Amino acid sequence: MATFSNSPLDLRRLLQKLVIMFSFSIICVSILYVLLGCCEPDLVDSSQNSPLGWYNKTVLRETLTAPRYVADDIVDGNSSGKDWTASRRLPDALIIGVKKGGTRALLEFLRLHPDVRALGSEPHFFDRHYMRGLGWYRSMMPKALNGQIVMEKTPRYFISPETPGRIHAMSRHIKLIVVVRDPITRAISDYTQIISKTPHIPSFESLTFKNRSTGQIDSLWSPLYIGLYARHLERWLAYFPLSQIHFVHGERLISDPAGELGRVQDFLGLQRIITDKHFYFNKTKGFPCLKKPEGSSKPHCLGKTKGRTHPKIDPEVIQKLREFYQPHNLKFYQMAGMDFGWQ
Repeated sequence: MATFSNSPLDLRRLLQKLVIMFSFSIICVSILYVLLGCCEPDLVDSSQNSPLGWYNKTVLRETLTAPRYVADDIVDGNSSGKDWTASRRLPDALIIGVKKGGTRALLEFLRLHPDVRALGSEPHFFDRHYMRGLGWYRSMMPKALNGQIVMEKTPRYFISPETPGRIHAMSRHIKLIVVVRDPITRAISDYTQIISKTPHIPSFESLTFKNRSTGQIDSLWSPLYIGLYARHLERWLAYFPLSQIHFVHGERLISDPAGELGRVQDFLGLQRIITDKHFYFNKTKGFPCLKKPEGSSKPHCLGKTKGRTHPKIDPEVIQKLREFYQPHNLKFYQMAGMDFGWQ
């Protein structure tokens, strides 16, 4: 009888213990949820006191399709007032050309800047994949913080007739960058790349002319057509003012990369962080390289496809091309408001 009379009391005690344990579990889960929320890197800056605070957040948010090189002395540890929520958005600037002008070098150099987020590959959206829509294009872009510049490069944009109108439809205020070099040197470089993939094509000299005996230049041959800069620029100026287009001097990008990068940073509204201390000249390749890429103590140069040795071209053909390009170059100088000094 005693055991039976105490059963309700034991049951009450058991229920009280269960309620206490359940309440304690809820409290623990809530505390864990709060702690995990506070450690979310995209929402809260957990490294404000670290000198590499900026770099850590940028790397954690997104790994680009190509390496991003960051020098130790260009990292900004001051994170006050920053919005650390990264998102994908349409580009603020485009490198639109030209092929074999130095666009890859320019892109890699610009990626030194902590306020630049650039797509490593060429999306070819406005010339080949436009039907996929802006949603697809946005999904290709790297995540960026508020205040960072998103950009991509596709050199074929500059010569594609439909591209200026399509880009204008996306953004009337976008900034455009064109890297140009002597059209003859550019054409030979273009041809050098072609023969590396298809070695049995005719010589540069034979492809230059419609009929070599008459000396008529084949201006529709792609390596020569691209160099008609004035013709292509006319289409862009029909949609964008010259103030939104910046021309990078391809030869100076090799001889004075810091100077050219300084002017590009000014054009993009960026602080001049990339300077001559980030470069050295590689005599073997014949162009500048980065002194210290991210995560390595070794210098970095562009890949094997850059800096190929050009074939020797008949001097008479070079002279014919100089005569052909001279009026086109002069018109381009006038339109761009800049004398590039190509002879």
